[in-house]
Amino acid sequence: MNSPESQKSVSTTESANAVFASAVCLPLLRDQQNEDGGWGFHPKAESRVEPTCWALLAMMQVESTAADREILERSLQYLRSAQLPDGSWPATPGEKTGCWVTSLACWVLSREENGAVTAGLEWLCRDWPWDSSLWQRFLRRFTSERNISPQNDAYRGWGWTPRTSSWVEPTSFALILFREASERALPPGSRKRQQLAEAMLYDRMCPGGGWNCGNPRVYGIPGEPLVIPTVWALLALRVNANRAENQMSLNWLLRVLPNVQSPASLALARICIETYGWSGPLPEARLSAFYDRHQFLRSIPVTAWTCLAWNARPKLFANAARGRA
Repeated sequence: MNSPESQKSVSTTESANAVFASAVCLPLLRDQQNEDGGWGFHPKAESRVEPTCWALLAMMQVESTAADREILERSLQYLRSAQLPDGSWPATPGEKTGCWVTSLACWVLSREENGAVTAGLEWLCRDWPWDSSLWQRFLRRFTSERNISPQNDAYRGWGWTPRTSSWVEPTSFALILFREASERALPPGSRKRQQLAEAMLYDRMCPGGGWNCGNPRVYGIPGEPLVIPTVWALLALRVNANRAENQMSLNWLLRVLPNVQSPASLALARICIETYGWSGPLPEARLSAFYDRHQFLRSIPVTAWTCLAWNARPKLFANAARGRA
């Protein structure tokens, strides 16, 4: 049990971190917007969809001023203009094939009613992972690889690129989007996709809770969970917050949090734990000290996650209160 002195220390750290996020991180996001309205992965880098989405989500949380509204409108226009004719979004400018960032772009735009989100959702519902098709599952029964990583390939999520393999993080982003999108925008068959994707995530959970970037068990050896995949999976499955697997994974995250040394992991873990309603103090290092060691403000996504984690009015999930089962 935390002593009053330790609770006071944590509270002081949280206050210092909130000040750092609002006084240092948020102004950096404002200043580093490119002329085309987007953001790059690093200051002055070419605009990409992914960092633009993270910066946009962070900017949407702040009190609205005329200057901030202009920043938001320019970035939203960049995001709309980056959509491909088939409804998807590419990872880099000039690419003609969409990828997982489609989920992220639609998540940001889902707070508006527009055809771009509907087209993106339809593209996602058409993108079935190739490795879990009926033919591939049949062939795998006769190969020596069938026992390397036992998992149920009938469960299907999404991959980083179209028609490849299901992975935890892109599947999580797609599920978050399907929860956030309006009922009117959801295409036929989306319920089935959600059910298969949820089953896939639970099937890929590591034995002691949490998720990693690959498989939960290889050659009989349990995989080690990682903070960031665990965060996204838990956020995607938040409508099942009381399910045993969710609670086991949340407890794992709480146990490892005191030893987290990555600014990205620290920010995302805080977002996740608070989304699940944890009201206890969270052991944290000062963000200023993290910056001195890691210079994390060179990363636009990490800067944006920091703003989201220590925002006084977090609204990351528009449908958090009524998440659809």
